[in-house]
Amino acid sequence: MVASTATSTPSTLDREKTLQNELALPILLTDRLIKSADEAKSSRSDYVELARQADELSQKLRAAVRLSSSPSSSSSIYDRPIRRIAADVTKNLERALTLVRKCKHTGLLRHVFLTITSSAADFKKVSNLLQSSIADFGWLLSIYSDDEGGANLAIPPIVSNDPIFAWVWSYIASLQVNRQVKDRIESANHLASLAGDNQRYRKLIVEEGAVWPLLRLLKDGGGSPDGQIAAATALYMLVDEVERTRIVAAEGGIPIMVQVFAESCMNVQIAVAELVAKVAEIDSIAREEFGKENLLKQLISCLIMEVDMEEYRQYHSGGGKNSIHSIVQKELAAKNYPNYNNRFHSHGNGSNTYSYTKVHSCSSFDSRVGGSSYNRKEKENESPEVKLKLKVMCALALWRLCEGSVLNSQKVAEPKGLFCLSKIIETEKGELQYHCLMTIMEVAKVAEDNADLRKVSWKPSSPPAKAVLEQLLRVIKEESIPDIQIAAIRAIGCLARIFSAKETGIASSLVSQLGNRDVDVATEAAIALAKFACPDNHNCVAHSKTIIEFNGVPLLMKLSAVSDRSRKHGLVLLCYLSMHVGNSKELAEARALKTLENASAMAQNAELKELFSRAVHHLMLYQDGSHPHHHSFAVV
Repeated sequence: MVASTATSTPSTLDREKTLQNELALPILLTDRLIKSADEAKSSRSDYVELARQADELSQKLRAAVRLSSSPSSSSSIYDRPIRRIAADVTKNLERALTLVRKCKHTGLLRHVFLTITSSAADFKKVSNLLQSSIADFGWLLSIYSDDEGGANLAIPPIVSNDPIFAWVWSYIASLQVNRQVKDRIESANHLASLAGDNQRYRKLIVEEGAVWPLLRLLKDGGGSPDGQIAAATALYMLVDEVERTRIVAAEGGIPIMVQVFAESCMNVQIAVAELVAKVAEIDSIAREEFGKENLLKQLISCLIMEVDMEEYRQYHSGGGKNSIHSIVQKELAAKNYPNYNNRFHSHGNGSNTYSYTKVHSCSSFDSRVGGSSYNRKEKENESPEVKLKLKVMCALALWRLCEGSVLNSQKVAEPKGLFCLSKIIETEKGELQYHCLMTIMEVAKVAEDNADLRKVSWKPSSPPAKAVLEQLLRVIKEESIPDIQIAAIRAIGCLARIFSAKETGIASSLVSQLGNRDVDVATEAAIALAKFACPDNHNCVAHSKTIIEFNGVPLLMKLSAVSDRSRKHGLVLLCYLSMHVGNSKELAEARALKTLENASAMAQNAELKELFSRAVHHLMLYQDGSHPHHHSFAVV
């Protein structure tokens, strides 16, 4: 059922034709039932009642046909409950028609026998079924009536055992037909509330076709920001797994979100940015689609509100063939960097896609999408709380969009993005600072496996990269919140290969964190240092010497005795140090050989066991292992 929802939607004409065909069969059956009942000669009262019910049902079926073919509603008719109820009505009518014909075509004696023994009970049962069908269609017509005002929460007989269907149908119908805005908002809020209750409700709401009317409300809001916020909130509650995010994407949800974000007021942008962050967190394909729609530019533009970008302007004011920006452009063009030419030259003036002036709003995209209904002055007059909330959500969306995405990481790693994030990390605290740090960390993780991105965007001599690295080091040294420090440490570790042998300050800052009171921070420092000292790093020997020089070995030995996780990563780093600087007296004094011999003998992981054995081999070239005391470790 979900799969069919995700496929391309049939045209309005095809959908209308199919729906009318489905209603044509029960209408035909009502006509036949009326005719057969009129031709019957006995049990007259029973036949009269069936004929009356068939006639009433026929009128309601024809009203549904008129509703589906009406020019004012055919383009937006919500047909899920119509099809479900029509199928059930068809079965009931077929049963009634079979009963009437059975009694009609028997002989006189058999007819009397059937009348006495079974027809009374059968007629009553069939009559009850037809009465339920009448009630079902009565309820069905009511949920499409503008006169009702809001969703109809009555429960039709067809779903009496599972009322959630009736509520979902009614709310979606209220969203989809041309009701008052307040009714559409109320229905969206009710769907959001239901979606928050349990997984089954979320699945049911999507299967029953709520996505498109919610996206429609998100796009137009009925002229109300509250409508857009209600739609974004409901979609946020629904998209909790990949399958449902793909349905939203198949209904055109991604370009709609990008357009709404570009054109709307800040409160709507907050809701949309939060929705984008959730979709991007769940679905890697959606991340790439958002990147192609150029959403990251808008997010960064919103982050720059009231941020002093003087350093960025100075960076660009030194333009010319020998400027750093010019050099970066040439390198990108020479490598045929993905989307470079489109991104940098699509505006015709050859400048960076971002404006060079201080940005106070998100309206720079308005010219492409047809203009914003929410002007710059209104945005500037928003409260500081709203502005801060918007920046927090934009930073969260950037973080999620950059996870594992080369395309999006390239966009964020452009000069303006790096300058912006470094400035926020420097001046802000709390969620905003953390989200920006996590964005940098995700970009760094992508750069760890992408040599082009490292070489172009993360040269330590490049002012944008330098600004970010300075803030990462400051956070590592000065911040006391573990999560903040860990994000900065991981980012530095991912960029380990960009640092030359002479840049000892980076490794020394990480070494100091090996003694951090928070074991998670200390362990992350060991993991990051291992990336400096691993054989894949061209400067591994020089970095290993720096780690030892700044008293890393004693701190490492202490860390390795704290927990299983810290022990594992501590021993890995110790192996690298032993392999590259085996003649170190610090390693000898710390009895590293005995430590690694014990670890190698007790290790159960084959890869670690091999690493320990190699490190022991290197140390044995310089140490005899005859020290009377050694550290004991549990199984790694």
